[in-house]
Amino acid sequence: MILLPEKWQKLLSSSGNMVLLLLLSTLAFDVSCTQAFLENGNKIKSRTFQSPEFMLGPGSVESNMYYDIDFPRGHIALKSFNAEVVDQAGNPVPLYETYFHHWLVGKYYERRPSDRNFSRNSGLCQGQILGQYFGLGSETRKTATHIPDPFGVEIGNPDEIPEGYQEKWYLVVHAIETRGVEDRLGCIECRCDLYNVTNDEDGNPIKPDYKGGLQCCYGQTRCKVSQGFQGGKRSLSLRYTAKWIDWDSSAIPVEILMLDVTDTGKRLHGLTGISPENGCQVEYEVESCSATKATRNGCVDIKRTSLTMPTGGYVIYAVAHQHVGGIGSTLYGQDGNIICTSKPIYGNGNEAGNEDGYIVGMSTCYPEPGSVKITAGENLTLESNYNSTNKHTGVMGLFYIYIAKQVPNMTLSPPCSEAWKH
Repeated sequence: MILLPEKWQKLLSSSGNMVLLLLLSTLAFDVSCTQAFLENGNKIKSRTFQSPEFMLGPGSVESNMYYDIDFPRGHIALKSFNAEVVDQAGNPVPLYETYFHHWLVGKYYERRPSDRNFSRNSGLCQGQILGQYFGLGSETRKTATHIPDPFGVEIGNPDEIPEGYQEKWYLVVHAIETRGVEDRLGCIECRCDLYNVTNDEDGNPIKPDYKGGLQCCYGQTRCKVSQGFQGGKRSLSLRYTAKWIDWDSSAIPVEILMLDVTDTGKRLHGLTGISPENGCQVEYEVESCSATKATRNGCVDIKRTSLTMPTGGYVIYAVAHQHVGGIGSTLYGQDGNIICTSKPIYGNGNEAGNEDGYIVGMSTCYPEPGSVKITAGENLTLESNYNSTNKHTGVMGLFYIYIAKQVPNMTLSPPCSEAWKH
């Protein structure tokens, strides 16, 4: 028997059967929400892992790729993936000490270390450029990554693993130690003059008009440290938590697409790397606005590109990735309607996860499943906006979208905990 609150009893006595019907419907919804939550909650598994340790001293850079990392195994549906930099004692490290430029997690199949076949997401970029399945940067602590039920990223499907190979996962960590540096913003924007480099990681000369970005802050480089600063090396690592459920017939797989606002749309046959005429450039510069521009558009740098979708489906999740100076990114459908707008969350304190002036999170989009559909061949427009009061180097305008080929007949969305807020 369900005992109703007194105020509902009074409402029923005065408003008749229609109110009773609505009330019972609401109660049914509440019960179904609770049952769904409990069933899904009972299935979800979670485990926290730690990367190999790396040593960083003032101004130094960690940029490394680790193979065969600890990762959930079996035929499963990944539900979320979160990460942060911690010290040797397991304490979160703030961004103003160690700037988390980015971390990437991707999949490959291995027969032996010399025989690896890399898999990639379903995005548009060439080769393995932006081919990761998961990855964020400084925003990682306050960016939601959960995938709503009944959706998930399917991994470990034995039918997809080539015979004789094992499915394995790699991790890329790019972190910059800014303790004691002369110019923190310049260091995290990888300004070449502060790193005193003239060649990139592969030994190729850096072009004179390239002022900052990934070509200048690779592993073993060092950003300029203030004269007289004394600080030793310390051991750090990436702590990451994955949540998943065992795969079953009720799970619906999502495809991950990574989009890049610098994508030229050109694909040069046989070339899979980054070049000015080939596909995704990954990063770009924001020039400082002139007084005239400031009057006209408020010193906002707007970069857009048109992208033809290779596949279609219903949008389940979307989020952008930007650097300091970013003020938001929007993905538009061919009809001009907004698919998702993702905006940065800036910190205003000293504690890890709320560092003043840093992007500590990005807002996410969870459309009601079935409400936003992208079709194969559709031309989308990606827009990335930055404050251009000052020049910024090595900025990014990336966008993750997760799409599903189908949605369930009945989907509780938003999640039950959110439904009662509206």
